[in-house]
Amino acid sequence: MDSAALGPDNRVTMLPPPYQRAHELLWLREPTSIWGRRLLTPGRYALALLRDLLEGEISLRAMSLVYTTLLSLVPLLALAFSVLKAFGVHNQLEPILNRALEPLGDQAVVISGSIITFVDNIKVGVLGSIGIALLLYTSVSMISKIEASFNFIWKIKQERGFTQRFGEYLSVLLIGPVLVFTALALTASVRSSAVVTTLALYEPFGTTILLVTQLAPYVLIVAALTFVYGFIPNTPVKLSAAAGGGLFAGVAWESASIGFARFVAGASSYSAIYSSFAIVIILLIWLYVSWLIVLFGCRLAFYLQNPRHLVGTVEMRPPGSREAEYLPMRLMMLVAERFAAGQAPLPMAEIERLLAVDGERLARAVQLLVGTGVLGESGVERRLLPARDPATYRLSELWLWCRGSAPAVVGDEVDHRRLVDWLSRAEVAAVAAGEPSFAEWLRDKPPSL
Repeated sequence: MDSAALGPDNRVTMLPPPYQRAHELLWLREPTSIWGRRLLTPGRYALALLRDLLEGEISLRAMSLVYTTLLSLVPLLALAFSVLKAFGVHNQLEPILNRALEPLGDQAVVISGSIITFVDNIKVGVLGSIGIALLLYTSVSMISKIEASFNFIWKIKQERGFTQRFGEYLSVLLIGPVLVFTALALTASVRSSAVVTTLALYEPFGTTILLVTQLAPYVLIVAALTFVYGFIPNTPVKLSAAAGGGLFAGVAWESASIGFARFVAGASSYSAIYSSFAIVIILLIWLYVSWLIVLFGCRLAFYLQNPRHLVGTVEMRPPGSREAEYLPMRLMMLVAERFAAGQAPLPMAEIERLLAVDGERLARAVQLLVGTGVLGESGVERRLLPARDPATYRLSELWLWCRGSAPAVVGDEVDHRRLVDWLSRAEVAAVAAGEPSFAEWLRDKPPSL
């Protein structure tokens, strides 16, 4: 097994020798000690994340999200401000923002104050219908960017439809601020209650309450990230995988915020070099670090649900012509037979398991059949069912559709037409005129099969 990794454009990325040695140690050798066997699985997950960091694709996504955050931050906060104002708790927005920017040190109060001033200056009544629409679009577009990054990490090609995306994202943007404020308010109420104050005077209750108070920020950020990892990718995500990624990213984010705050406190050289722009540079760095942690938490959730991708060094053989035609036809057989038997449609994840096929190839087959109008998807789990009555087309027609269309014209147009005409005649000759429909062919299955 080699130590080359494939990027998204199928280019081979050679990884440095230290990674190669670690790869051989964790994948090609069997540990002899008890601790070696216990640390084998965590080590493989850590090595997979290190490989992703070295390849750099996730880092580029984090940089893109930094730019998107700068553009969408004020519209997002304006929307949250409007929702919280309806409940009369909009004044609590600034402390939440201060907490998020706390790693920036003393300048966090200045930045959060400036942002809140921008938000206050947005007059919804003056914006008009077009302004409000742009405000909503800018807010939703940020979550759309996050979904695109999460789908890239989960190797998902298809995003949600516009209507589904807009409705689900808008519901999160409207309900999310209320839930966050409720959680913070409950935490503050518990801390200041008379019972808790009294118990804190006695041990071991005082130490326990102090510990719980210190762990509360970790619990809140872990819960929020677990929800994000389970909701945003356009695929069913197991709770255990989302929770694992949320735990990793939450602890990493809180720990990084402490370390970054110390870095800012000692980074006097930045102020000397960049003067008043120093805080902008530091803000960009912190946003990049934050998104990098969030994306790597999402990647860990992907690995927890799909551990077969951990090794990451095996290049898949491209499918041959027969294999490329067989998979969509076999998929239609499975979907149509279940539909005819009155059984519930299967989700994509279950079909991937039943057909023992790679998820990317299955997604391409589904996209091809959906494009021809014979297959449809339903629900978040992407359950597959016939979009057209199998009795209205023949098996040979399905075969022709699964072959796809002819390539675009390249080179000499005369030669191109000659070749396309020959292929068309060969395909037509293979289609029997009296062939039964696809539904009849499925019903005529021999008893021995």
